[in-house]
Amino acid sequence: MTKYDKGFNGIQDVVQFAIEREEAAIQAYGEMHEKTSMPGLKTLLLELQSEEKNHKKILQAIKPEDIAGLDHEDIADLKISDYLVEEPLSDDISFQDLLIFAAKKEQKAVELYAELAQKASTKELRGLFEFLAQQEKAHKLKLEKEYEDHVLWDD
Repeated sequence: MTKYDKGFNGIQDVVQFAIEREEAAIQAYGEMHEKTSMPGLKTLLLELQSEEKNHKKILQAIKPEDIAGLDHEDIADLKISDYLVEEPLSDDISFQDLLIFAAKKEQKAVELYAELAQKASTKELRGLFEFLAQQEKAHKLKLEKEYEDHVLWDD
């Protein structure tokens, strides 16, 4: 049982739950953007925030009849962040620490939606949770590629 077991009463409950999670992510990336003075980090944070806003728009537009047609493409998992230690965020966060924090956050979202998909009471709910997991997995992949390109080979 997960702390997010809410006894969803259908697609709209799931969509509202997902929208609230996207809103929290939008706010978190915005707060991190305000805390850093590093231009590259500011740019990445704005990109992540923009992607979360896009996810929110997608969710707001979903209708129950759309669920069956949602794309469930397989997203690669580099698993880079799976082996990294997440540090608490501070006002002087480094690019590396932000990438790790954000990738870990996306991984937790993937795991949450995958768990909820397994527990879904209907095929439609399972499909929606699987779609949401794939969206978060795509974010994690982007962050891990950034880490690989800008941090991994610099160490």
